[in-house]
Amino acid sequence: MDQSELRAPVRASIEVAVYLLIIFALIAWCLRIISPFVTFVVWGTVIAVAIHPLFLALRRWVGGRNKLAVTIFVILGLAVILVPAWMFAGSLIGSAESARTSLESGQFNLPPPDASVKSWPLIGEQLYENWSEAASNTAGWLEAHADQIRPIVAGALGKAAGLGLSILQFVLSILIAAGLLANDQSTERMIRRLARRLVNEQADDLIKLSTATVRSVTIGVLGIAFIQAVAGGAGMMLAGVPAAGVWALLILIVAIAQLPPLVVLLPVILYVFSHNDSTLVAVIFAIWSVLVSFADAALKPMLLGRGVDAPMPVILLGAIGGMLYSGIIGLFLGAVILALGYRMFMVWLTSGETPAGEPERETGTG
Repeated sequence: MDQSELRAPVRASIEVAVYLLIIFALIAWCLRIISPFVTFVVWGTVIAVAIHPLFLALRRWVGGRNKLAVTIFVILGLAVILVPAWMFAGSLIGSAESARTSLESGQFNLPPPDASVKSWPLIGEQLYENWSEAASNTAGWLEAHADQIRPIVAGALGKAAGLGLSILQFVLSILIAAGLLANDQSTERMIRRLARRLVNEQADDLIKLSTATVRSVTIGVLGIAFIQAVAGGAGMMLAGVPAAGVWALLILIVAIAQLPPLVVLLPVILYVFSHNDSTLVAVIFAIWSVLVSFADAALKPMLLGRGVDAPMPVILLGAIGGMLYSGIIGLFLGAVILALGYRMFMVWLTSGETPAGEPERETGTG
């Protein structure tokens, strides 16, 4: 074998390595370019998948006019996001301005605590002392505790700014979802072609499982959290709790995080017992709050995992774990990925089993 024959495989290997390096560099470059938009695209895809059946019904209702249906979807989607945000921001700004004006004019009056506050476990006496001091001399109390209050105010402002960015994120996601829904048939064909390219004959089953999982999490997690927030807010409004809308928003956040709304409702219950003249109203509100807090125990088995070829605990664990790993978007990604992993594991587990009715082959050498 001469030297030229030895160089040919080496030259071919170098060419393959160069081609692979160029391909990987191009893929990495593309991912780096689109990385700022990945979250928006994922959220837009989740919204489009979750809302697609309703969009099809809307398109049929408007006589099959696709552009009109997309326009209505965008208007409704933006209204659902922007109107509550505008109302919440307006209420918050108005309250802050009113409090600042009252403090500057010296007309701010904080009501003194009820004597029953002392009997609250763990924090009762300390809370009663600070509350009484703040009620008797609000300006002096704020000045004396400025070092403790300043980080809280800064944190609240930071959270408010983060909320504004989240609203902008959802607005862009709605627009992306509208683009996907406007071209739903071509988008579906592209997804099916990609899935078949990756997993061949399992493509349709995995697409169906992913779609059903996203819709299940939308209804079983976000839907239940919304129900609990509305029910808790309605109860607080009837009980005369101030800023019931803000408390309802906190319930929504806590419920999405899969924590019991009682975390938010417990201090509200104590407030109602200490400030409401009617013990009956306070007791009814406490019972209602407990029912709202544990409503998910009854609703999740009915709504979560419905229509999904995976057990409800798998979907729930995926949603919780995904959220802990990557935030709210992880609710959907974690549930989908864990459901797909469970499905693949079950296919692998049963692939070597003998079908029912067929005798097992003997493996002996006799």
